[in-house]
Amino acid sequence: MTFIFLYAIFYNGEVMHIMYIRKDVFLVKQDIQKFIGSKVKLESNKGRHKSTINEGIIANVYPSIFIVQLFNGDSPSRKLSFSYTDVLTNSVEITLCN
Repeated sequence: MTFIFLYAIFYNGEVMHIMYIRKDVFLVKQDIQKFIGSKVKLESNKGRHKSTINEGIIANVYPSIFIVQLFNGDSPSRKLSFSYTDVLTNSVEITLCN
């Protein structure tokens, strides 16, 4: 049995921030697949009170990871990969941008 708890912040009827409290990895992957091509803001916790904030587009979804194409000004700059367990453990927080 899998318990699913989803905490979402809504703004003007749209989901703006999604945080998974406990969820199956497969279900996280399905949710991220829905947002391929969407602009997102990622806050990555690096440990010892260090975090980085990046903006980009979810480019691809693979069995164990997903790829985010980051932006540097107007041109694409680099790609970062994240695992679905990063999202589950809140090491990475995803916020949808309009």
